[in-house]
Amino acid sequence: MAWNSHVWVWSTLLTLHQQARRQRNMAAAIEALIELRQQLGRARARLRAAAQIDLRLAMILEQHHVGRYLKVKRTVREEHRYKQARRGRPGPDMAYRRITRRRYDIEWSVDEAAISYDQKSDGMYPLLTNDRSLSPAQVLEAHKDQPKIEKRFEQLKTVHEIAPVLLKNEARIEAFFTLYFLALMVQALIERELRQAMKRQSINELPIYPEQRQCRRPATEQILRLFSLAERHTLLRGGHTVQVFDTELTDLQRQVLTLLGVPLHAYQQTK
Repeated sequence: MAWNSHVWVWSTLLTLHQQARRQRNMAAAIEALIELRQQLGRARARLRAAAQIDLRLAMILEQHHVGRYLKVKRTVREEHRYKQARRGRPGPDMAYRRITRRRYDIEWSVDEAAISYDQKSDGMYPLLTNDRSLSPAQVLEAHKDQPKIEKRFEQLKTVHEIAPVLLKNEARIEAFFTLYFLALMVQALIERELRQAMKRQSINELPIYPEQRQCRRPATEQILRLFSLAERHTLLRGGHTVQVFDTELTDLQRQVLTLLGVPLHAYQQTK
């Protein structure tokens, strides 16, 4: 059985991002709590039930992900006013009765200990590998190649438009994705072949973008687009070929074919 190996990585940039995000979330949550307190203090407050207030507090903490850092509680504030016990003009012997009205309020405090505890792990994330021969530095270098893999998945969704898949049979779905896997492999090989040939011949860029803009790392999509207008017309008479009309390749097309090691007769009839 192969055992997995764990490597913990610390990133200074990720540390700054996490600290800044925590501060933004805290500020947004406190602003929402202040607004809620103002609503509760109005003469005609809509939130009067304790359950409604507790639900609103829970929603604020969950929305801003600060439940560990803000300790919020609902409190009761009593407001007193006095009213004459009977009608008439007030005098020294007038009796008064106290009318007490209870209103809800909220209080909160920042849990500095929880913030300090989480700050110790800011910027850290684990990497898991089943290749135990790799050193921690090599595991990190392999992890940095992840964007290249994600780029292929992005091309599946955009260039190849693989979604939606309307098949229901599992075998057909597997065959469908196998074909696209082979397409991605061929695509990667075309790009690698052209880029390595450019490096061998000290070619920094090629004008294969639209409007002949320069490209330092040609992608298969642009390479195939370069040959999208290459055509061959065959004139037949009685089932016999009379003449073949080939599109004249441009200098750039000939250069790309040469770099890829593709013979010109693949696009032109040999004479």
